[in-house]
Amino acid sequence: MLEIVFDTETTGFDPFNGDRLVEIGCVEVQDFMPTGRVFHKYINPERDMPSSAEAIHGLSAEFLKDHPVFAEVAEEFVDFVGDAKLVAHNAEFDMKFINWELENLGFKPFAMSRAVDTLAIARRKFPGSPNTLDALCKRFSVDNSGRIKHGALLDAELLAEVYLELMGGRQTGFSLAAEPAPAESEAAVKSERKFRAPRPHAASEEELARHREFLDQISEPLWLAGE
Repeated sequence: MLEIVFDTETTGFDPFNGDRLVEIGCVEVQDFMPTGRVFHKYINPERDMPSSAEAIHGLSAEFLKDHPVFAEVAEEFVDFVGDAKLVAHNAEFDMKFINWELENLGFKPFAMSRAVDTLAIARRKFPGSPNTLDALCKRFSVDNSGRIKHGALLDAELLAEVYLELMGGRQTGFSLAAEPAPAESEAAVKSERKFRAPRPHAASEEELARHREFLDQISEPLWLAGE
């Protein structure tokens, strides 16, 4: 099963009010394990960068002005994604921005049915617990020490590890079927029983005499009743 784990960074929260993508990071996973293929682009949003957004991802308008606009990377991005499922943390947010940009360029938007939301999965598995990416990294012992600020590719790489754990951990993909039973000749160890003659158990005359003396001390024994 081929999927694309991805993350975006933006200038704000709403593309319909002028916010834009500034970074896309994608990690390809096969059966929940990264294949090594990635897609990563910084994007010139052609607008200013609010200080509140820059504080989150550290990307300034000055840094981004020399990078391509989305129209220059859109086709490469669409080709990389192909028909794979799209895995994101709070997928609705990322899909909203991606689809706004795609539709503006005449591309067909991605159907929400393709999206896998790891935030929703985490909330179902751990209701009432913190389910941010950092919290899930801590829960699953995923090393996020390099995550000083949000970054699309780094976050996608971390999310790929978290996604693996959410879907069952590293046992996923292992064959858990019972091993076939060994053949009878291998399972059973045959051994021969050596014949031994029965040992004598007859009481000696001395033992019989002592037994009679003991019985004489019992008053009206039950085994003599009726005689």
